[in-house]
Amino acid sequence: MANTIQPQKLFVASCTALLVTSLSFGIRAGILGDLGVLFHLDVKQLSIIASTAFWGFPLAVVIGGFIVDLIGMKRLLLAAFVLHLLGIILTITASGFWSLFISTLFIGMANGTVEAACNPLVATIFPTNKTTKLNHFHLWFPGGIVIGTLLVFLMKKVGLTSYQLQVATMLIPTIVYGYLFMKLDFPVTERVASGISTSQMYRSVVSPLFICMFILMFGTAITELFTGQWIEVLLKNVTENSILILALTAGVQTLGRAVAGPVVHRMSPTGVLLISAILSALGLYLLSHVSGNMIFVAAFIFGMGVTYFWPTMLGFVSENIPESGALGMNLMGGAGMFAVSIYMIFMGGFYDSIIVKNLPAGAAVDAYRSAAPGSAEATAFAQATAVAGPEIIKATLVIPIILIVAFTGLYFYMRNRKNAQKVQIA
Repeated sequence: MANTIQPQKLFVASCTALLVTSLSFGIRAGILGDLGVLFHLDVKQLSIIASTAFWGFPLAVVIGGFIVDLIGMKRLLLAAFVLHLLGIILTITASGFWSLFISTLFIGMANGTVEAACNPLVATIFPTNKTTKLNHFHLWFPGGIVIGTLLVFLMKKVGLTSYQLQVATMLIPTIVYGYLFMKLDFPVTERVASGISTSQMYRSVVSPLFICMFILMFGTAITELFTGQWIEVLLKNVTENSILILALTAGVQTLGRAVAGPVVHRMSPTGVLLISAILSALGLYLLSHVSGNMIFVAAFIFGMGVTYFWPTMLGFVSENIPESGALGMNLMGGAGMFAVSIYMIFMGGFYDSIIVKNLPAGAAVDAYRSAAPGSAEATAFAQATAVAGPEIIKATLVIPIILIVAFTGLYFYMRNRKNAQKVQIA
């Protein structure tokens, strides 16, 4: 079977699968506010629905990490195809909170299953260029968010406001990647091919360096994905085209990951992560303090900051802790998404509490939320939400500041370790 493996076709199919994952993020970010109005959901309920995709993801990615070596990457990706199909169809036919909850859970599990199989697949078919190819693979995540958010924006502009129609566009790439993976042959994972034992793999994922990266993944994922998923809700009363801010940040990420090769080779992965944390903190600070066209400048800086977080974290583990194999990469992805899901639920409640604090004492929030446009209540509610969004961003700013300190320490630790290895070889 080895001679029938077609790395480039497998890579294209993997990118198409990741495109569906990212479209689900982009389209959901674009329709989240509409779902709230259509099904009479408050921000906390919306945050629970949105977070379902984030904890469905780690559930699938961690389970996938444990079984991918046993059942193979092909079976895992065909399971992702079925879950995506079910999730999209159930979203289109949703009738309220629980149907949206279940459909989003299926899509989240499908997204996690794609990552559980495709990350080790890319590392396996490109063993000498892992971090660069993982960046190229992951450019389809922000790339799909750009496509998804612009698709929703343009469909609304031309009067196609049905969220069902917007979600249905995901069916096309889903069917394409399912067909491609059915036809292609797959290699075994890199760990299996290298003869690394299961006990070695388990020992590597409890090493101090892996545990450190596992914890830091919480912060990098929240900084990137929470802000991206909620940018339209957080800034909708601060700027008219808040959905375009998400498209801009995702567009910057797409271009940045496309040119990852020279960046990663010129700098160490830890240097890339440190600069990313600095730019992310600066971007979030500006997003919470500026207005008008300066918001787009802030979004550009923030987009530059989060560009290399996810793929470089995975690439760092794959290159520096190779014995962890597919399990190590999938535990990292699961950690990131789980952290985002918990943070999103917490911040949804915090967002609502800020709104209540900025409304007249004793006001019925639901009455203000559903008030007729142009009324005094609607104006007061808009002003309260305009305050709440930047406050949430300010609270999130603490995370990249902590990351700056952590990645500075990691940078010097890895540099000293590398120098020690050179001395030992000499």
